[in-house]
Amino acid sequence: MLVCAGPSQASDRRNVKTSLLWPGAALAMASAALFGASTPLAKGLLGGGVDPWLLAGLLYLGSGLGLGIVHAGRGLLGIPAPEAPLRRGDLPWLGLVVLAGGVVGPVLLMAGLARTPASSAALLLNLEGLATMAIAWVGFKENVDRRLLFGAAAILAGAALLSWRGGPGGVGLGALAIAGACLAWGVDNNLTRKLSAADPVQIAAIKGLAAGAADLALALGRGAHLPAAGEIGAAAVVGFFGYGVSLVLFVLALRHLGAARTGAYFSTAPFLGAALALVLFREPATLQLAGAAVLMAVGVWLHLSERHEHGHLHAALDHEHGHVHDAHHRHGHTSGDPPGEPHAHWHHHAPMRHKHPHYPDLHHRHGHAH
Repeated sequence: MLVCAGPSQASDRRNVKTSLLWPGAALAMASAALFGASTPLAKGLLGGGVDPWLLAGLLYLGSGLGLGIVHAGRGLLGIPAPEAPLRRGDLPWLGLVVLAGGVVGPVLLMAGLARTPASSAALLLNLEGLATMAIAWVGFKENVDRRLLFGAAAILAGAALLSWRGGPGGVGLGALAIAGACLAWGVDNNLTRKLSAADPVQIAAIKGLAAGAADLALALGRGAHLPAAGEIGAAAVVGFFGYGVSLVLFVLALRHLGAARTGAYFSTAPFLGAALALVLFREPATLQLAGAAVLMAVGVWLHLSERHEHGHLHAALDHEHGHVHDAHHRHGHTSGDPPGEPHAHWHHHAPMRHKHPHYPDLHHRHGHAH
């Protein structure tokens, strides 16, 4: 067994500590910004009379077609992809990801947007981070400490305040539909974690094409009609950036942060969406909206400021993903391995014990004592 000690261990700790939040946090927040902006823009398209289910299909098809062109163009131009391709064993997970995140989630979101102010809908999407964290903690045994739980409680309180409509009806049907979409995406995010070592452009392109085709077929089957060419193009552009590029960045962030923490960073998305909605649709900045925003901001700050460090053992591991030769990648190469860095190939990790700040990335998905 390899044991890090002395100057080498100190150097590794400094290097890992410096890079702990980079690039995972930046990738997750960039993903959040793109998705957050897509919510009020999609609301604007619904205002033009586009069927909600049809819009979900157009958004995902725009994502899938755009990324498919990127993926194919990369091959035609002979640009080597520093990523591992999807393998046969990934396909069942990919199918579940498409169903939960590409069909159920978008349809519920579009139905909720049709009944909910855009700024409120944008902030309610914070529930996706909460659902992602809960499923990661309970279902996939990711470590979640008290700081993250307090943050989750603050986000939930803000979402409850925002969704309450008063009277005998209590929570509106639109808010419930958006909450259901967040639950579906929480499942999606945790399942996507299983695929995060593979090429994110390939993952997002397949998901967009499959989900978009399914959503479009559902909409046309229930009598929806295609909108004008300009609206189709606008939906495709919003889908490419807000769903496609956002998902690529999200998958990359999952590698570094795990599902729970990536979901926490992604919870910044609704704040941008709400601010954009106030500008685009001249919606009132109510006390209810402000109170919910404050509660959610506290929750997100608790998530962003979390640190995690303890001694841990890396068991022997063989896998394939894009990587550079850092503290966790000290392996040899054969003549068939790709040159340059980053690159992707099957490689072996020898057992190693050390201590440094870390998140549950591809190499730190170990159990914890409680």
